[in-house]
Amino acid sequence: MSGLDPIVHPPARLQIMAVLAEVREAEFALLRQTTSVSDSVLSKHLSALGEADYVKLRKASVDGRVRTWASITRAGRAAFKGHVAELRRLADAAASVERIAAE
Repeated sequence: MSGLDPIVHPPARLQIMAVLAEVREAEFALLRQTTSVSDSVLSKHLSALGEADYVKLRKASVDGRVRTWASITRAGRAAFKGHVAELRRLADAAASVERIAAE
């Protein structure tokens, strides 16, 4: 996938995907802390990522409480990788323009 992915692009989703790209799975509380959003906002972002098949959610009971873990899917990893590549390409292009303007 190339170009900016509108599913991954919102800042909180980009943060979620960055965390999930580095771990096997992450607990909801870690993602909430990382994104600094409310539970309901995080749930909406995770739902959107899940509907796109970018994230898989798993729920389990721990100490009598239901907890949610998220993991990145193969499609999600590809989308995130493509999105980051496009961001790098844009940053490199901006740096080139800046160098040319400075000459």
